[in-house]
Amino acid sequence: MQTADSLLEGLRARTPAMVDALRALVECESPTSSPAACAACADVADGLALELLGTRAERVEAEGRVHLRWRFGAAPRVLLVGHIDTVWPLGTAARWPFAVDDGAATGPGIFDMKAGVVQGLFALAALGVPEGVAVLLTTDEEIGSPTSRPLIEDTVEGIEAAFVLEPSAHGALKTARKGVSMFHVEVTGKAAHAGLDPERGVNAAVELAHQLLAIAALARPEVGTTVTPSLVAGGTAVNTVAARASAHVDVRTRGREEAERVGAAFAALRPVLPGATLAVERALDIPPLERSSSLELFGRAQGLASQLGLPPLEEASVGGGSDGSVIASLGIPVLDGLGAVGDHAHGEGEFVHVDAMAERAALVALLVADLLR
Repeated sequence: MQTADSLLEGLRARTPAMVDALRALVECESPTSSPAACAACADVADGLALELLGTRAERVEAEGRVHLRWRFGAAPRVLLVGHIDTVWPLGTAARWPFAVDDGAATGPGIFDMKAGVVQGLFALAALGVPEGVAVLLTTDEEIGSPTSRPLIEDTVEGIEAAFVLEPSAHGALKTARKGVSMFHVEVTGKAAHAGLDPERGVNAAVELAHQLLAIAALARPEVGTTVTPSLVAGGTAVNTVAARASAHVDVRTRGREEAERVGAAFAALRPVLPGATLAVERALDIPPLERSSSLELFGRAQGLASQLGLPPLEEASVGGGSDGSVIASLGIPVLDGLGAVGDHAHGEGEFVHVDAMAERAALVALLVADLLR
């Protein structure tokens, strides 16, 4: 086993190669909305893994999407998790190309989370690809992992710990995440002429307004529960009583009890206007990542960061969900946010600190080795 110092020194020497690999991933755009583009990026990631780890991935196709899985040894105990899909539409790289300036690398999807993928692959290469490790890279995490969730559940069988290569929170590891639910509320009314006989209609837009006021009142910011109507639509013509209206609602909760409370309240919604009908669907459900699932691993990471001579690690609780939340809900200890150090996830100008790539790769490598020992 290498010393912490030699491991970090070796990865720092490979920083130019890490940047080259990162360029290749970023320049192969992979919006979640394009399964074909994601598959092309999966090919690039698979090629990088072949070069670094000596083997190609198991390609798992689900509903037209390609996901990648590597399993080293007969019974993997440690899992590295990431995704290669991004929120950026095709063509973004033409106006905002990959670039490195003054120690920061930028480009669409670089922080969330292609740098983390690169760091994870280089971490395993630095260890000589130890047996007992699995790696999972998916292509639909940004929309809640609808096709990869069964693969995640299958992959974690026998796993003792999962390390999520999602970006850090300003350098802090993520020991807690809010749960994420998306609800779709559909109202059906009755059309009528808005000028001649509006009383014959049932206004779905007005009914939806009643519902949204009740829904917004479910928020409890004092305990971290947010309930946010986001995408709202309705009506067919400016001079017609709206026969249909709908809304998507984003819900974030810190604990399971709050998620259950809000879910029960949505299920109990009833129409206010006579003649209106209401349909409510829970379109997405990502459980919270509770701090108890991460504490032991975070303590290990703090000790290993000290061995590497890195600044003390901090922890953070964040509002966004990840596949780590799903894994934790299955009873697996999870440590999230082990990817890039940078900022502006999902925002123009997202970037990563190049010097930190070797440091975080070394931390991941030591965590893996520590768990396998």
